[in-house]
Amino acid sequence: MERNLICIGCPLGCQLTAVMENGVVTAVTGNTCPRGDEYARKECTAPERTVTGTVRVAGGAVPVVSVRTSRPIPKEKVLELAQLMARIRVQAPVRPGDMVAANVLETGSDLLATCSAAID
Repeated sequence: MERNLICIGCPLGCQLTAVMENGVVTAVTGNTCPRGDEYARKECTAPERTVTGTVRVAGGAVPVVSVRTSRPIPKEKVLELAQLMARIRVQAPVRPGDMVAANVLETGSDLLATCSAAID
């Protein structure tokens, strides 16, 4: 089985072809650097995503604060994390880098604020 991908490992955006046999990537072509090979193998077997979004702020001058995961999480958990973020409320003040939630969905990734929310 072949899977066509566009690499996001660097700005070149190489068009990759990954050949899979029995759930294992046996070959990757089209990459101009080693990052393309690594990206294709990971994307075909265990895809992950860094998630960004917003959470509500209580007592803040702004209603929401932007957040992101501290590291990529399994792609199959992205929707579940989005649903969790919709339920989270943080208390102002919030500063960039503040931990909003630890070890979200037991992925080992924390949810971090990426901007400030002052007290109202």
